[in-house]
Amino acid sequence: MQPDSQSPPPIIQVRDLTLGFGGTPLLAHLSFDIAPGEIFVILGGSGCGKSTLLKHMIGLYEPMAGEVVIGGEVFTGTEGQARRDILRRFGVMYQMGALFGSMTLLENVRLPLEEFTDLPDEAMDLVARLKLQLVGLAGFEQHMPAEISGGMQKRAAIARAMALDPDILFLDEPSAGLDPITSAELDQLILRLSRILGITFVVVTHELPSIFTIADRVIMLDKETRGILAQGDPAHLRDHSEHPWVRRFFNREATEAS
Repeated sequence: MQPDSQSPPPIIQVRDLTLGFGGTPLLAHLSFDIAPGEIFVILGGSGCGKSTLLKHMIGLYEPMAGEVVIGGEVFTGTEGQARRDILRRFGVMYQMGALFGSMTLLENVRLPLEEFTDLPDEAMDLVARLKLQLVGLAGFEQHMPAEISGGMQKRAAIARAMALDPDILFLDEPSAGLDPITSAELDQLILRLSRILGITFVVVTHELPSIFTIADRVIMLDKETRGILAQGDPAHLRDHSEHPWVRRFFNREATEAS
């Protein structure tokens, strides 16, 4: 999905974002837009800052400069009720799921509802059950995370991220630790949720099969230049990028020996 003049306004805008720690930039002057309903993938080599960028986009870290705009509202530096209103617009699936091991799946999915709504217990239970059903986990509501597979844990984490009916889902390395079949099943779930619910996905991954299956558009971060090395359709970048490292990445080719 490539934004054009007829497209609606971006749902996410990253404007001249510089991020780092201890005064040392890790990535600098990043600017890009994400369209409503797009599956947008952030990728790049190890240590390039993929997950760090995502954490800045969801407000866990404050950038050194620049801003993130969500739904037309500046999110960076926002506080109080305005911040809470923006937080309700997106859900997050952290790497490895980050479910609370002492809670059932139903209780895990209920957590955002308890934090952000005044729904009665029966209504929160109903919503949590519906979200688990949506990701194929009906009947597992009373299971503990340790009692289900890694792929099912990822699905439960996505159900929790959808508890408040967000416009946007951020997924950090959703395929990490999964076998190829389970990873492919998770890709299909992402595509189905995008198609049926119109959710915008922002996905951090370096898994090539997932990238080619789900991504409408990608940005590739570069550790050396601290910026965006390439962006666009992944298949086009694989076949036509002018940058040899980009082509090697997408074709899974080793760097030539010096």
